Amino acid sequence: MISGPFIAVDWGTTNRRAWRIEGGVVTAEERDGRGVTSVPANGWDAEVAGLRDRLGDHPMLLAGMVGSTIGWRAAPYVPAPAGLADLAAHWLAVDGRTVIVPGLSTLAGGRGDVMRGEEVQLLGAAAAGLTPGDALLCQPGTHCKWATMQDGRVAGFVTAMTGELFALLRGGGILAAQLAGEVNAGAAFEAGVAEGRRRDLPAALFGIRTAKLLGLRDDADASSYASGLLIGADVAARLAETPGATVHVLADPVLGGLYATAIHLCGGTAVAVDSHAAFIAGITRLGSFLP
Repeated sequence: MISGPFIAVDWGTTNRRAWRIEGGVVTAEERDGRGVTSVPANGWDAEVAGLRDRLGDHPMLLAGMVGSTIGWRAAPYVPAPAGLADLAAHWLAVDGRTVIVPGLSTLAGGRGDVMRGEEVQLLGAAAAGLTPGDALLCQPGTHCKWATMQDGRVAGFVTAMTGELFALLRGGGILAAQLAGEVNAGAAFEAGVAEGRRRDLPAALFGIRTAKLLGLRDDADASSYASGLLIGADVAARLAETPGATVHVLADPVLGGLYATAIHLCGGTAVAVDSHAAFIAGITRLGSFLP
């Protein structure tokens, strides 16, 4: 069990965050755009050496897409239910001082699902008492994760491509020109959530086009409405399984606020959780397993 400082890295697809942790306290931090897709196949040793040059020559614990097939080394998934000890028991040792945290997988109702990086945050939130040990957790983002926690472990989860779908709609296609505005949790967003609860998305999305043609909605509100549609459908699907549930939302205040609004409109209760604190709690506890 490690007793000294170690370096923790949350290495995503496009971004990277790294911390030096000493005695459970963050003593140095850096963030950059050096996600796994920006690192050439022969560049990993140099990237890791650079982190140690800046943060100290310490053991290193890597989480996220660095352990995927597009990352440094592929760390096998651990099937849920799983907790922190299960991750530590199956992590991938690159060398005696560098290990990669595995992701989680699940298979329910014939549908498989996976996550990498989010598991550290989920388990950290429960371990630190930021959420109850038995709870429904939501991590909004490009690929929104909904996790059911039991006894502080991830019992199962579902991924929804909510954020990515919104980005695709904004990036091309017939609606792109209408979706350039900012998103806010006002009346247009709430109207979108109400329509999204019906989960007739193909028709509802075309309705954004017809609202423009027939003068039914100002294009300044189209982005908020479209966001509400997608988030509303996402939230409604999950709360249909657990009506009236309390959902602990791990996200930044802006995106978390949108989900909180949708959860309330769909009959649930939202509780905001500090996602950064949750990740640090999880990675610090995993660090205690380092040799």
